[in-house]
Formats: sequence, C-alpha cells, structure tokens
Amino acid sequence: MKETYSRTKSVWQRMDADERQAVMDYGEKYKAFLDAARTERLAADEIIGQAEAAGFKPVYDMDSLKPGDKVYWNQKGKSVILAVIGEEPVHAGIKIVGSHIDSPRLDLKANPVHEQDGIVYFRTHYYGGIKKYQWTCIPLALIGVVYTKDGKKVDINIGLKDDDPIFYVSDLLIHMAQDQMKKTLAEGITGEQLQAIAGTNAEEDLKPKEVFMKMLKDTYGIEEEDFAAAELELVPATKSRDVGFDRSLIASYGQDDRVCSYANLEAILQAKPGVKTQAALLTDKEEIGSYGNTGMESSYFVKFVMKLLALQGKDAILDFYETMENSEMLSADVNSCMDPMFAEVSEKDNASFLGYGINLTKYGGARGKSGSNDANAEFLQKIRTIFNEAGVCWQIGELGKVDQGGGGTIAFMMADWGAEVVDCGTAMLSMHAPYDLLSKADAYETYLAYKAFFESK
Repeated sequence: MKETYSRTKSVWQRMDADERQAVMDYGEKYKAFLDAARTERLAADEIIGQAEAAGFKPVYDMDSLKPGDKVYWNQKGKSVILAVIGEEPVHAGIKIVGSHIDSPRLDLKANPVHEQDGIVYFRTHYYGGIKKYQWTCIPLALIGVVYTKDGKKVDINIGLKDDDPIFYVSDLLIHMAQDQMKKTLAEGITGEQLQAIAGTNAEEDLKPKEVFMKMLKDTYGIEEEDFAAAELELVPATKSRDVGFDRSLIASYGQDDRVCSYANLEAILQAKPGVKTQAALLTDKEEIGSYGNTGMESSYFVKFVMKLLALQGKDAILDFYETMENSEMLSADVNSCMDPMFAEVSEKDNASFLGYGINLTKYGGARGKSGSNDANAEFLQKIRTIFNEAGVCWQIGELGKVDQGGGGTIAFMMADWGAEVVDCGTAMLSMHAPYDLLSKADAYETYLAYKAFFESK
C-alpha cells in the first residue's frame, strides 16, 4: 500500500508510472479550466455547464428528491452549489466540500474613465489582498458585464485572444526611480496609481477620451453613465503554463482558489453516490470576507439546505440545524508552503511542502488563532483515516510562524452552524500574485482527497 503521509518523500517518489500519467492528464484539464474560468462569473458559467452536461438540474425546478438525484443552485451567476442526494435523508447530514471561485484582481471604479496628458485611463480599486507593485507592467484583460440605459446586458471580454488588445498599468523607469526605490514595497505603488492605460488615439476635433467613448458607443452601445451599472474586472491576460523541465508545476493566475474549486467540481462529478448527500459549494467573495449576497456570510447556502429538506418533506427551519450538526465539511482553500527563498517566515516542522500532497490545516487565523476554526481532534482522525484508506497523499501545514501573519477561510462560518469542519487544500507558492505556482501532484491529490471524502460514510 502506498505511503500516504511522509515528510521526507514527495508524492512523486511514491507514485508509479500510471499515477504519474494520471497527474499529467489531470493537469491538462485543470489548466483548461483555469484559462476558461478567469472570473467568478466565468467560473460559475463553466461549473454549471459541466454540471448540466453530467445530468445536474436546478433544484428550484424539482418537486421531490430521491437518492441519486443531481441538483444545483445558481446564486446570481457568481456562486454555485452542486449536490448529489444520498441514500440517507438530507437531515442525516451532508458531506460538504467548500471552495471559492473569486480571486484578487483590479475592479474598475464606478466612474472609471479619465484622460490625463493625452492618455486615457481606467481608474481601479483593487479587490482582495495584493502586493500592489506586482500588478504593474503585466498584460491585463477586461472581463465583466455592463448594463445600458435601456437594460440591455453587454458581456465584455477583451484581452484573452491572441489578437486582442490588452490593458496596462505603468511603473516608473529605473533611471528616474531614486525616490521611489527608497520607499517600502507597500509604498512604492499606491492604490490610486493602479490606473490601467486604455488608449491614446485622438482625432482632429476629438480628444483621446472622446475618441475612446465613441469607440465604446459604436462597438458595444455603452455610454459613460453605463459604467455605474457595471461589474468590470482587470485580470492577468496570461495563460496557464507548465513550469520546469519536468513540467511538474503549473503557473497561472487565480489558483487561489480555483485549484480547490476545480478539484471540488471534478470530485463531485466523478464520485460514486454515497450514503450521505454530497455537496460541492463554490462560493464568491471569500477574498474580501465573504460579504454580500453571493458570499458565505449571506443566507443562500441556508436556503439551499432548507430547499433540500422541504423537497424531502421535512420542516426546513426546524431541521436545518440538526442537518448541519450531522454534517461534515472540508474547507477547500489553499495554504502557503515552504519557500526556500523566504524560509524565515515559516516554521519548518509545521510547514507544508511543494509536492507532498494535500494540506490539512487544523487552525488558521492570526496571532492567538483569532478568527479561526480550530478543528476537533476526533474529526481530524476521521479525515486522516479516510485519506489513508483511499491512498491519498496528505501533509500538515500552518500559515507561517506564530505572529508572522495569518489568514482566514469560510471554515468558521460553517462550523458556526454546528458542522465538523477542517481546512484542507493545496499548498502553493506566490499566493495572491498575478501568476502563482503549485505542484501538479498536489493538485491531483487534492482531487483524490475530495473524491474520497464524498464517497466516505
């Protein structure tokens, strides 16, 4: 039987030839998902498309539920829940894997277009935790939706095709950067300097901004006021790529948390229907605290569970908390791993490593575990046993040294309702960068872990 837990042997050292090929095949499908699902809206569309192709139906169209039924909930085109009904009734508990499909980015402001010294800019407001200097001098794509005055929805997707134009945030040339180079990394580029260049063309009687707005009107039917009814995001226009001579790694935008979200999707599509109902939760707004009606601080997951209960003839309100107390969840979010170039921020014996399997994190938060879900030992034992019996390679790892920093996930929100929850996701390098890095082996083990969890009793 394969050694599933080791701090001295990587997953690669524990795999046979067939497993290695499976890792590489999975990596190709995962890269295709990354390139297609670059925003939360695109991710939701991709997830629902694959789910419907696999036989999932909208839960709000169902009159009743029986074991084996496949249903989904679409929350405003930004969050999705997929569920496969188990042999036991829903109130006996749900096997939940919860990941998020939003990623750090630059959002256009409500009044974004302005001209300065002959250059047309998009003003932006960054979304999520970023190192601002990393977002200069890279190709950016503009993706999202705009509504015109007459209520017409206009989909925008510019910058991903090879012949598309891109957008660009400039930085100061090194020859004139003496003062800038004396600043801290946090101060070198300010939030207000994250303005994306959108054009410079002018005509005899029209200034650059006027030419720009005329092009928007002629091409998309968009006027300047319409930006007030828009959601437009600037995201890296780079494609996902293999890294290393051995192609063992993947670099891409948005792997936090689409590595776990893709594994979550694949797991529920491939898992055998179980005794318990299985639910893949793929949510929005995690990067900014899970607020809003598409984030986990809202009630849509509650409404989804209540809908399942009602379709099985239960009292939705009274039985919700019993259902959650009988439920188990893997909070499927990424974690940092040991970076030899920045080893001083990690405590090696409690850090995860690239290529050593899916990462179990008992607690997160900051300082004295503030804001953390602290998983119960009994549940950790159960998860460890599931992984070991299924041959899943796993490791343990915290988010850096004590008092070094910290981070949170959606784990505590589900635990608040009584579920057993543990953070369980892929370890990665350069998290929240425009182009972050992880191991193909870890991505594949993440999928195997979620599938094993769904199929467990």
